[in-house]
Amino acid sequence: MTEFRQQDLTGARFEQVSLRDATFSQVRFNHADMRLVDFSGARVRAALLHGTRLLGGELVDVEIHAELRNVVVNGVDIAPLVEAELNRRMPERAKMRPSDPDGFREAWAILERLWEGTLARARTFPEPALHRGVGEEWSFIQTLRHLNFASAAWVGRMVLGDASPWHPLDLPWDEAPGWDGIPWDREARPSLDEVLAVRRERQAMVRDVMESLTAGQLASEVSRTEPGWPQEEGFPVMECLHIVLNEEWEHRLYAERDLTVLKEEH
Repeated sequence: MTEFRQQDLTGARFEQVSLRDATFSQVRFNHADMRLVDFSGARVRAALLHGTRLLGGELVDVEIHAELRNVVVNGVDIAPLVEAELNRRMPERAKMRPSDPDGFREAWAILERLWEGTLARARTFPEPALHRGVGEEWSFIQTLRHLNFASAAWVGRMVLGDASPWHPLDLPWDEAPGWDGIPWDREARPSLDEVLAVRRERQAMVRDVMESLTAGQLASEVSRTEPGWPQEEGFPVMECLHIVLNEEWEHRLYAERDLTVLKEEH
């Protein structure tokens, strides 16, 4: 098996080459020109497709889970259509992009209520099942650990100014670059109750911020230039809170989906 590591192949030309079952990780395809290529059965995760043009393609039995903005298919921007359909199926989803303090308080209350239901469902499973991932995704417990990380990052660090708000069980996303001083132990196997102890603290932290939120705070910006992540200057507080709401909403749907699969397997 040929391996290419830390090489610059800019301008390389591949013709009549088979890359079947190849693995690409942290590979740049910026401005690549691909013609007569076969992606059948390919799995693409954590990809940036900004400005990508797919012409003369065949999309059959394709599944896409992604943020959609200005996605034009056969002359139609499908992003608003997808948003409208998702909000029709889940009316509370539309409340996850609030613009005023009361809206943020309502959104967080909805999320806490929905997560209580998901947690009650998860507790009907034996704990080993909650450490099992489905389709190479995080397990239920890893998902909670990631949400703990997200709240610490965007509320604890960005909004409240704690330069290092981490707990040893916090879990960044898989493709994160890694940072000194930020825990990242994907293989840890804490109990559900251990993770929930951290989870309750983080939920209370976010709840306190939401309950005291004012229009002035919501319109302000924050800067965090200390080593670590996030490291942003002039970043809107509203966007920090939107990120947390989005993380909580989307990952609960993933968790529910995977719990359904685990139940079917038994």
